[in-house]
Amino acid sequence: MSVAPQEQQPPRPSRWWRRPVDVGLRTAGGLFAVVAAVLSAVLELLLAPLRVGGYLIGVAVLVAVATNIVLSWFAVETAGRRWAVVLPAVPWVVIMVIAADRTNEGDVLLVGNWVGLTLVVGGAMTFTVMAFRSILAPAPALKR
Repeated sequence: MSVAPQEQQPPRPSRWWRRPVDVGLRTAGGLFAVVAAVLSAVLELLLAPLRVGGYLIGVAVLVAVATNIVLSWFAVETAGRRWAVVLPAVPWVVIMVIAADRTNEGDVLLVGNWVGLTLVVGGAMTFTVMAFRSILAPAPALKR
Protein backbone atom coordinates (compact mmCIF):
# COMPACT_ATOMS: atom_id res chain seq x y z
CA MET A 1 0.00 0.00 0.00
CA SER A 2 1.57 3.22 -1.11
CA VAL A 3 0.88 6.56 0.48
CA ALA A 4 0.49 9.52 -1.80
CA PRO A 5 2.67 12.45 -0.87
CA GLN A 6 0.70 15.29 0.72
CA GLU A 7 0.21 18.31 -1.41
CA GLN A 8 1.65 21.48 -0.03
CA GLN A 9 -0.94 24.22 0.05
CA PRO A 10 0.25 27.69 -0.73
CA PRO A 11 0.20 30.07 2.22
CA ARG A 12 -2.97 32.10 2.51
CA PRO A 13 -2.55 35.72 1.55
CA SER A 14 -2.51 38.17 4.41
CA ARG A 15 -5.77 39.99 4.95
CA TRP A 16 -4.22 43.20 6.26
CA TRP A 17 -7.11 45.26 4.93
CA ARG A 18 -9.80 43.60 7.06
CA ARG A 19 -9.06 45.51 10.27
CA PRO A 20 -9.15 49.03 8.75
CA VAL A 21 -12.32 48.20 6.81
CA ASP A 22 -13.97 46.81 9.94
CA VAL A 23 -13.06 49.90 11.98
CA GLY A 24 -14.25 52.17 9.15
CA LEU A 25 -17.60 50.42 8.86
CA ARG A 26 -18.13 50.48 12.63
CA THR A 27 -17.30 54.19 12.74
CA ALA A 28 -19.62 54.93 9.82
CA GLY A 29 -22.41 52.98 11.52
CA GLY A 30 -21.93 54.92 14.74
CA LEU A 31 -21.94 58.25 12.92
CA PHE A 32 -25.05 57.25 11.01
CA ALA A 33 -26.78 56.41 14.31
CA VAL A 34 -25.90 59.86 15.69
CA VAL A 35 -27.15 61.69 12.59
CA ALA A 36 -30.31 59.57 12.51
CA ALA A 37 -30.96 60.38 16.18
CA VAL A 38 -30.68 64.11 15.47
CA LEU A 39 -33.07 63.82 12.52
CA SER A 40 -35.44 61.69 14.59
CA ALA A 41 -35.51 64.26 17.40
CA VAL A 42 -36.26 67.08 14.95
CA LEU A 43 -39.05 65.03 13.34
CA GLU A 44 -40.57 64.26 16.74
CA LEU A 45 -40.46 67.94 17.69
CA LEU A 46 -42.30 68.74 14.48
CA LEU A 47 -44.92 66.06 15.19
CA ALA A 48 -45.43 67.00 18.87
CA PRO A 49 -48.05 69.76 18.28
CA LEU A 50 -49.97 67.69 15.70
CA ARG A 51 -53.72 67.87 16.29
CA VAL A 52 -56.74 66.17 14.78
CA GLY A 53 -60.06 67.89 15.35
CA GLY A 54 -58.41 70.28 17.80
CA TYR A 55 -57.07 67.46 20.02
CA LEU A 56 -53.44 66.48 20.46
CA ILE A 57 -52.93 62.97 19.14
CA GLY A 58 -49.43 62.22 20.47
CA VAL A 59 -48.12 60.47 17.38
CA ALA A 60 -44.69 61.91 18.22
CA VAL A 61 -44.49 59.61 21.24
CA LEU A 62 -45.06 56.50 19.13
CA VAL A 63 -42.51 57.68 16.58
CA ALA A 64 -39.99 58.38 19.35
CA VAL A 65 -40.33 54.97 20.99
CA ALA A 66 -40.21 53.03 17.71
CA THR A 67 -37.34 55.07 16.29
CA ASN A 68 -35.29 54.91 19.48
CA ILE A 69 -35.64 51.12 19.60
CA VAL A 70 -34.39 50.84 16.03
CA LEU A 71 -31.58 53.37 16.56
CA SER A 72 -30.38 51.61 19.72
CA TRP A 73 -30.37 48.23 18.03
CA PHE A 74 -28.64 49.63 14.95
CA ALA A 75 -25.92 51.35 16.96
CA VAL A 76 -25.10 48.23 18.96
CA GLU A 77 -25.10 45.99 15.89
CA THR A 78 -22.99 48.24 13.69
CA ALA A 79 -20.50 49.38 16.32
CA GLY A 80 -20.27 45.90 17.80
CA ARG A 81 -20.10 47.29 21.34
CA ARG A 82 -22.73 47.30 24.07
CA TRP A 83 -21.99 50.89 25.03
CA ALA A 84 -22.95 52.05 21.53
CA VAL A 85 -26.51 52.67 22.78
CA VAL A 86 -25.25 56.04 24.00
CA LEU A 87 -24.36 57.13 20.46
CA PRO A 88 -27.97 57.91 19.47
CA ALA A 89 -29.16 58.53 23.05
CA VAL A 90 -26.94 61.49 23.89
CA PRO A 91 -27.81 63.74 20.93
CA TRP A 92 -31.50 62.85 21.22
CA VAL A 93 -31.65 63.74 24.92
CA VAL A 94 -29.61 66.93 24.43
CA ILE A 95 -31.97 68.12 21.69
CA MET A 96 -35.02 67.38 23.84
CA VAL A 97 -33.53 69.25 26.81
CA ILE A 98 -32.73 72.25 24.63
CA ALA A 99 -36.19 72.14 23.06
CA ALA A 100 -37.88 72.14 26.46
CA ASP A 101 -36.09 75.33 27.55
CA ARG A 102 -37.37 78.82 26.78
CA THR A 103 -35.37 81.09 24.51
CA ASN A 104 -34.60 84.74 25.33
CA GLU A 105 -37.64 85.69 23.27
CA GLY A 106 -39.89 83.37 25.29
CA ASP A 107 -40.31 80.72 22.61
CA VAL A 108 -40.36 77.05 23.50
CA LEU A 109 -40.25 74.16 21.02
CA LEU A 110 -41.53 71.44 23.32
CA VAL A 111 -44.57 72.61 25.24
CA GLY A 112 -45.18 71.17 28.70
CA ASN A 113 -48.40 69.38 27.81
CA TRP A 114 -49.01 65.65 27.99
CA VAL A 115 -47.44 65.04 24.58
CA GLY A 116 -44.24 66.87 25.41
CA LEU A 117 -43.82 65.20 28.77
CA THR A 118 -44.65 61.75 27.41
CA LEU A 119 -42.31 62.29 24.48
CA VAL A 120 -39.33 63.07 26.69
CA VAL A 121 -40.05 60.35 29.26
CA GLY A 122 -40.97 57.71 26.68
CA GLY A 123 -37.98 58.40 24.47
CA ALA A 124 -35.49 58.49 27.34
CA MET A 125 -36.96 55.35 28.91
CA THR A 126 -36.70 53.56 25.58
CA PHE A 127 -32.97 54.25 25.44
CA THR A 128 -32.67 53.17 29.08
CA VAL A 129 -34.45 49.87 28.50
CA MET A 130 -32.41 49.17 25.37
CA ALA A 131 -29.17 49.90 27.27
CA PHE A 132 -30.26 47.59 30.08
CA ARG A 133 -31.11 44.83 27.60
CA SER A 134 -27.73 45.31 25.96
CA ILE A 135 -25.98 44.96 29.31
CA LEU A 136 -27.89 41.76 30.15
CA ALA A 137 -27.34 40.18 26.73
CA PRO A 138 -24.73 37.43 26.57
CA ALA A 139 -21.38 38.42 25.15
CA PRO A 140 -21.15 37.85 21.39
CA ALA A 141 -19.02 34.95 20.22
CA LEU A 142 -15.71 35.96 18.75
CA LYS A 143 -15.34 35.19 15.06
CA ARG A 144 -11.96 34.10 13.81
